[in-house]
Amino acid sequence: MCGISGIISNEPLCESDRQALGGMNDALLHRGPDGKGQFMVSHAAIAMRRLSIIDLAGGAQPIFNEDKTLALVANGEIYNFVELRKQLESRGHRFSSGSDCETIVHLYEEYGVDCVQHLRGMFAFALWDERKRSLLIARDRMGEKPLYLYQDQGRLIFASEMKALLRSGIVPFELDPEAINLYFHYQYVPEPKTPLKGVRKLDAAHLLIVRIEPWDISERCYWRLEDAPLIESANPVEAIREELDTVSQLVVRSDVPVGVALSGGLDSSAVAALAARSYPGTMHAFSVGYPGRPLNDERSDAKALADHLEMPFHEVEISDEDVVGSFPELNFWRDDPIADIAGQGYFAVMKAAREEGVPVMLQGQGGDELFWGYQWVRDAVVRTRRRATLQQNWWRALPSYVDFKPFPGGISRGEVSGWLRGAGGLRSAVSQLHNDAFAPEDQIVFYDLVSDFRCAVRETSALYASTFVEHLREQNVAELFTIPRPWQNVDVSITRLICDTFLRENGITQGDRLSMASSIELRLPLIDYRLIEIVVGLRKAESDSDRGPKAWFREALAELLPDWVMQRPKRGFSPPVARWHRDLFAAHGSALEDGLLVQCGVLQPETASALSKGPYPPDAITPMSFKALVLEHWCRQFSSFADDKDHQTL
Repeated sequence: MCGISGIISNEPLCESDRQALGGMNDALLHRGPDGKGQFMVSHAAIAMRRLSIIDLAGGAQPIFNEDKTLALVANGEIYNFVELRKQLESRGHRFSSGSDCETIVHLYEEYGVDCVQHLRGMFAFALWDERKRSLLIARDRMGEKPLYLYQDQGRLIFASEMKALLRSGIVPFELDPEAINLYFHYQYVPEPKTPLKGVRKLDAAHLLIVRIEPWDISERCYWRLEDAPLIESANPVEAIREELDTVSQLVVRSDVPVGVALSGGLDSSAVAALAARSYPGTMHAFSVGYPGRPLNDERSDAKALADHLEMPFHEVEISDEDVVGSFPELNFWRDDPIADIAGQGYFAVMKAAREEGVPVMLQGQGGDELFWGYQWVRDAVVRTRRRATLQQNWWRALPSYVDFKPFPGGISRGEVSGWLRGAGGLRSAVSQLHNDAFAPEDQIVFYDLVSDFRCAVRETSALYASTFVEHLREQNVAELFTIPRPWQNVDVSITRLICDTFLRENGITQGDRLSMASSIELRLPLIDYRLIEIVVGLRKAESDSDRGPKAWFREALAELLPDWVMQRPKRGFSPPVARWHRDLFAAHGSALEDGLLVQCGVLQPETASALSKGPYPPDAITPMSFKALVLEHWCRQFSSFADDKDHQTL
């Protein structure tokens, strides 16, 4: 695990470029405190910071091939490096280290840019080919490892984090109005956009090739989730369990201790149980809770499983004071503005793991997204199918909109009043029918089911400054879930969308940044691409979205976890949100008053003042006030970080 950065130009690099590279590499110290390296030729320079996980003594980077015509810097872990190494050695390749990433160099010698097709793991890398005078940059299939890009007049700059790009002194801090508008709708900026003009992320499963002579930059996608081959003959439960067993053996490969982030939920419990069977040493478990152990505190459940698996158990208690005090720091380390109050849990667990000397952590992210853990995502499948039928045949679809509820006799006045206001469910049915009938033809039902998104559609234009609104006249915030017809397989389309949006930018991004803030490598077994291909391939043959949450996953785990884990109701990570929100605004809300969002022309002064009081509508999950507060602090942190060239930490 490392942080990487680089500059490639159609003109020879000068001393200021070399200084910029040094600044970027220094800004990535937290991603790699164990070493650093760089490689320079006339038109290209690449650098890295190393966190030692595999081959502690001999895995330094850059990594070269036998004749030094290839130079590689890589961030991540190649889980199948043992198998790849055997294949490559049988073809005559000679390895100079035991590093997992050295396989990339030799795969490139064999397959060129198609080397990425052979990699199983998480990675972002840059490989200089001296013979071709070209640079290959690539990112893993699910986007676990980040890579930011900035292009400017015959020059490309890249880095593992936004803060490193800004430290170069080349990238200006200028907000992108369309990206900021998306942030207020989604609570994050969907990839590949970023909040800054001119800065983007290399999209997941993409590679970029930069050639010097003649100067050319080309990009292509090398993998798509929805292209997973159809699987018709396999038993879904058996196929999923077999792949879970395989990936659990791969992700525990490490020359340093490995631990697991454990809650009371099914996903982390499954990861812990699977990894414990394959890990040759003693795996430690880490969990978070809250003072007084309220009902949403899952430490007791987590400890019960840790004891069952004979894992040493470490718990962290997050106080309200911790949340308030670390809020600015948390927004800095996230690297992207992400309005997720639950991020405090990621941060606390990873800090505890580092303090205990456990630099590799496993986590259960991806299970909800891959196996229908969210009710609104299952609803999106049902309602998208219904919308498609309606737009083809009104009369055939009409009965599916009728959801009349009988009059509630002999109960409270409030329930009767609610029934009357909703006309026994008919009002909602008519509203849904109207929305579907007049929806854009290619827009599926997805994020418009989320109350926060609908609120943003209604309210943002009133919050924004008039000049800001002018920049947004042509923007379609639903473009992310606009898919040309025909919709071949709605289950697969929705799976791809939830993975590309909420999972990647909210879950994976926070996991990567807030683990690396403590120099921890985070591994996510449930988003292994082969596991995903198997689930999607099975889903193409047989829909499972109507079988309830995680039906296939639960059946695959039936003999692995005890019944008292399998029968627990889903709770998810549920911190004391209302109290934290109140305390955060009491301490930090005034930052919105004439803050950077006002000065940059995003918010009107009067609306910023109203948001600074922390309004929290009853139907909100993440209110507009919290989104604004997170973005305000992010802007302050990163604009000052860009200006202060000597500033290396928060």
